[in-house]
Amino acid sequence: MDLNDANFNTLTDFMRKTLDPDPAVRRPAEKFLESVEGNQNYPILLLTLLEKSQDNVIRVCSAVTFKNYVKRNWRIIEDEPNKISDPDRTAIKANIVNLMLSSPEQIQKQLSDAISIIGREDFPMKWPDLLTEMVTRFQSGDFHIINGVLQTAHSLFKRYRHEFKSNELWTEIKLVLDTFAQPLTELFKATIELCQTHATDINALKVLFSSLTLISKLFYSLNFQDLPEFFEDNMETWMSNFHNLLTLDNKLLQTDDEEEAGLLELLKSQICDNAALYAQKYDEEFQPYLPRFVTAIWNLLVTTGQEVKYDLLVSNAIQFLASVCERPHYKHLFEDQNTLTSICEKVILPNMEFRSADEEAFEDNSEEYIRRDLEGSDIDTRRRAACDLVRGLCKFFEAPVTAIFSGYVNTMLSEHAKNPGANWKHKDAAIYLVTSLASKAQTQKHGITQANELVNLSEFFVNHILPDLKSQNVNEFPVLKADAIKYVMIFRSQLPKEQLLQAIPLLVAHLQAESIVEHTYAAHALERLFTMRGPNNSTLITPAEMAPFTEQLLNHLFKALAIPGSSENEYIMKAIMRSFSLLQESIVPYVPTLIGQLTHKLLLVCKNPSKPHFNHYLFESLCLSIRITCKANPTTVGSFEDALFPVFTEILQTDVQEFVPYVFQVMSLLLEIHANSIPDSYMALFPHLLQPVLWERTGNIPPLVRLLQAYLQKGGASIASSAADKIPGLLGVFQKLIASKANDHQGFYLLNSIIEHMPPESILQYRKQIFILLFQRLQSSKTTKFIKSFLVFINLYSVKYGAIALQEIFDSIQPKMFGMVVEKIIIPEVQKVSGPVEKKICAVGITKILTECPSMMDTEYTKLWTPLLQALIGLFELPEDDSVPDDEHFIDIEDTPGYQTAFSQLAFAGKKEHDPIGEAVGNPKILLAQSLHKLSTACPGRVPSMLSSNLNAEALQYLQGYLQAASVQLV
Repeated sequence: MDLNDANFNTLTDFMRKTLDPDPAVRRPAEKFLESVEGNQNYPILLLTLLEKSQDNVIRVCSAVTFKNYVKRNWRIIEDEPNKISDPDRTAIKANIVNLMLSSPEQIQKQLSDAISIIGREDFPMKWPDLLTEMVTRFQSGDFHIINGVLQTAHSLFKRYRHEFKSNELWTEIKLVLDTFAQPLTELFKATIELCQTHATDINALKVLFSSLTLISKLFYSLNFQDLPEFFEDNMETWMSNFHNLLTLDNKLLQTDDEEEAGLLELLKSQICDNAALYAQKYDEEFQPYLPRFVTAIWNLLVTTGQEVKYDLLVSNAIQFLASVCERPHYKHLFEDQNTLTSICEKVILPNMEFRSADEEAFEDNSEEYIRRDLEGSDIDTRRRAACDLVRGLCKFFEAPVTAIFSGYVNTMLSEHAKNPGANWKHKDAAIYLVTSLASKAQTQKHGITQANELVNLSEFFVNHILPDLKSQNVNEFPVLKADAIKYVMIFRSQLPKEQLLQAIPLLVAHLQAESIVEHTYAAHALERLFTMRGPNNSTLITPAEMAPFTEQLLNHLFKALAIPGSSENEYIMKAIMRSFSLLQESIVPYVPTLIGQLTHKLLLVCKNPSKPHFNHYLFESLCLSIRITCKANPTTVGSFEDALFPVFTEILQTDVQEFVPYVFQVMSLLLEIHANSIPDSYMALFPHLLQPVLWERTGNIPPLVRLLQAYLQKGGASIASSAADKIPGLLGVFQKLIASKANDHQGFYLLNSIIEHMPPESILQYRKQIFILLFQRLQSSKTTKFIKSFLVFINLYSVKYGAIALQEIFDSIQPKMFGMVVEKIIIPEVQKVSGPVEKKICAVGITKILTECPSMMDTEYTKLWTPLLQALIGLFELPEDDSVPDDEHFIDIEDTPGYQTAFSQLAFAGKKEHDPIGEAVGNPKILLAQSLHKLSTACPGRVPSMLSSNLNAEALQYLQGYLQAASVQLV
């Protein structure tokens, strides 16, 4: 694409169309941009557009498009084409910092993100001058530019907070500190001075305080991994200024908005985070400063109001106290009974109250409420922080803290009892307090795993939780109902089974509640209860115990999906999946109705897939209904196909990228259930599955390979007879996969199925070419994963076509090649093969080479006979060799950056491990003994003499054991 006006105008036009609400206009424009993004100069055109366009909307749109383009394509993935040309990469890096700093804020944010994505890949090795270019801008004195630099540095260094320690990371951080720490400190001091100079200028203060907040965030990132020497030497500068800022109160910066945190709150929140980091990780160095921070933060907590805008500040301040009170040598600060009472009364209780803002979120923003309350999302709430502080205090002062709070709990519960209608919030706070006190350790899988001995959970359940669950009106006091459900859910491992069984029908009834939070909690609680393990690894709740409620459970779960606001509720769908899995054949009578509801739902969501978890559980539920029903009666597979194929066709034709890999998995599951033939509806689809465009997307590869394997398994012969012209296409797929280090194992899965299931004559003409391709790949890049797969393949070939055929095909490519493969690959590497089926294939294949291949006995290959036998005995008896060469970088299939849907494995579409040898060989050791016996009777005396001359004593001893077990002798 040339950089000219025509292309500039075309791009502007298509950019405008991508904003059109009409899908008929928008989709083709999106497809067009996707089709040209591989062209050289495309990103440069985008940057020109965002710099020069007169239309602000187009500029912002170009900035977002550019950021997403970088996100998708910047990373260079091994074995895949480089999607951005080198000249474009150089031009982008040369111009983007300047462009970002001179752009308005909306665009600056997008470009700053793009810089951090590029920096993640290229900094520091391929972009060494990025930091110096940024640091020099601190001298500009223009805070629009300075804040742009700080914002970019923040998004670049933020990852240091969660990266694993490594030499590479330390080297990078050291380089950053050498270049950045001193200028950042000077900027920090200068900005604080400017704040004093402009103390009465509100506009200047806003800009300066944004800078201080970003500087504080950078301080956190740069100090997270370890305490850098520079910051240790300059601790006085940083900490005394942080302390002054914490105690600062500038009336000009106070906002009237009750919801949105102002600049002062954001800065103080970050300083609390920084202090907590030092208190936790560098307490020795931080000790001189700690008391004044505790005092400042305590005063902050006692004087800050209940408005939502202070939530982040208060929760960070409480988290600071929580991290301090858990450290043994700060224990003395909290020992005094009056101090504990004061913390409980003035900090913990006020921040556990259910405020009107929480009530609004409960009713009107249920998704956000659930995310915060149930999933513990990153949005720090006051309640969560107060709860953490209770846990922290209980570490050293469990008895006094429990005693203080028990008094408050009883007072609150008696207040509620006096007037339940008006005082329900008292009970809510009491339940929350009991939960905080009782929970010591918690996991997602088991709920609370360790509880406070001083709290009687079972008694509290009977007296205060059960009455709310039993109340006839499920819509009355929804917050208390949600609290009660959550109590059952989180203490599920602590409550006795009979209490859980008592709760189950009540939870099923609450699935009908109008409140989204309430019925979501009920679904989630049921799903968690159904995953609990009982004795002998079975589920704690059995299908028999669920029998009286099965119909009601399924009915209510599906009805809940019809409640406004819950049409794509992932918790309900997960509960449906888990109920199917628990109830197994008990659901069969209901499946005809349920499958209709599931397919109808699938048809609706495929129009605009927006909830990945919901969609995943929906497909899992489909798989379960298929598995369970067809296990009871395999002939029902046809009715599932009738129900699902129209929707699947729709998904494949409109190319709903997120769903295509799921569709292939469900189709594999259906096809694998069929007896040994392929229905016509599948055969019609077969040619389409070989289209190269489908194989371009990483997420499609595993499910497509599995689907093709199902085709080969069920109808290798019919493909050979009625679709022989498609065999080259099938081998083309194998060739593409084998060339990629990430997907070569998938290529072997496909090849092994071809060898196993296709009639030998149908692939005769292609065999030699297959081996040549494998050797080319061996020469170009030999990885452990490839060697393991290659060994399994050649041994499967030996099992299927015979050892002579294997020897002949190798030697037809190049004379004596068979000997080279045995000597250089099979003997030294076979120990690396892992997996019972893979080992069995190799054992049977090598046995055939040893005993059914005449050239192993009578040519120059004979010298390899004993070492090969020794390698086979080693495969049986020695531990697996899992070492990986030092220089080898093992490739994992990882999420490719950007929007490419990664492959999501459906657990309930799982494929049973297939053993191509099956019953024919029970024990490969016995087979070896019998085959050697047969060989020795054919040429008496040869085998024992070969064994006695070269086989080591230990291996010989194992071999004698095999011969005895098989009751045979060598002659």
